[in-house]
Amino acid sequence: MLEQLGIRAKKAAQTLSCASRAQKDAALSAMADALTRRSGEILDANAQDIARGRESGMRDSLLDRLRLDEGRIAGMAQGVLDVAAAADPVGRVLWGETRPNGLQIRKISVPLGVIGVIFEARPNVTSDAASLCLKAGNAVILRGGKEAILSNTAIVRVMRDALQESGMDADCIQLVEDTSRESANAMMRMNGFIDVLIPRGGAGLIRAVVENATVPVIETGTGNCHVYIDASADPAMASDIVFNAKVSRPSVCNACESLLIHRSIADEMIVPICGRLHSAGVQIRGDETVCALFAQAVPATEEDYAREFLDYIISVKVVDSLQQAIDHIAQNGTGHSECIVTQDYNAAQTFLARVDAAAVYVNASTRFTDGGEFGFGAEIGISTQKLHARGPLGLANLTAEKYIILGSGQIR
Repeated sequence: MLEQLGIRAKKAAQTLSCASRAQKDAALSAMADALTRRSGEILDANAQDIARGRESGMRDSLLDRLRLDEGRIAGMAQGVLDVAAAADPVGRVLWGETRPNGLQIRKISVPLGVIGVIFEARPNVTSDAASLCLKAGNAVILRGGKEAILSNTAIVRVMRDALQESGMDADCIQLVEDTSRESANAMMRMNGFIDVLIPRGGAGLIRAVVENATVPVIETGTGNCHVYIDASADPAMASDIVFNAKVSRPSVCNACESLLIHRSIADEMIVPICGRLHSAGVQIRGDETVCALFAQAVPATEEDYAREFLDYIISVKVVDSLQQAIDHIAQNGTGHSECIVTQDYNAAQTFLARVDAAAVYVNASTRFTDGGEFGFGAEIGISTQKLHARGPLGLANLTAEKYIILGSGQIR
């Protein structure tokens, strides 16, 4: 079954790679319109997924990731329109030079080909990934988790119908409907069919793909993001940043999972900040100092400091210095997003220079690590690796490079 999807995707990619911007944008507009017009069938399917999730004991934070409503579907449709409005990333001249022998060499952007996306319980990823891949001239094979299979099936059906009605090959977007582990493992080994695989989900999924895939992988998503409150931090600013980074949406990869506080201000900061978090339903897992100062805290384990909770849980640790905070992040971070709250210029510059992550913040919430917030438009995920792309994976990152050489009979 997967091989048949691969064959159809390769064929669709050949045609799509030569499609004009007008053709791609018309197809995207048709997809956005169809998502809104046929929202009822998508919501019916999503309601069934939600019901099954509740029956299986799914956490509230994960149910929130799974849930769709009219507003979220409207947001999905607008995201597709935003992709249509973006500049075409294909065919850009990235570099050019005429050699002394007269050869004209140009480096241009071209589609990657067929992109595979393995993701978990966020059905909006389906439309995001499909629209981004289409705009960048790539066919896409999507494989979501079992929790959202009915929602994903409905969304893909709507988008494929819109593609066909707009005159494009519906096989530019395909869905793996088998949600077994075997199908995921097989997809990781689709050499010759999939040009690059992008996992989007929790640490377990990403680790499984990175360790088992034989096709190239762009690692995304795992976010054990830290906020470090330095000795000179403004208390009100620190409280607001931590609260927003943790509570605004705890189930996403740019949420704060770990809080570090300088020992010199621990007495001043721990109770109000932890109390505010606790009042919002966040469980505090702290070290000895935190537990001594904040009675509702529970003792943290070493594993807690390296964990991406994706829930109303945060680890809190008191550190003796800026360097100890940097060392702690180096040991436990995932290279996603890290923040320092400080009024000390030198401390800020040291943190920026020494912390190794895709996004490093001074005095701002980690929740801004997002293609839209960075001004790139929609993104397919946050890359935490260094090869090919790092940070928000937008349209430009879904292309490769190709050299075009024009000669007039030169031989070597």
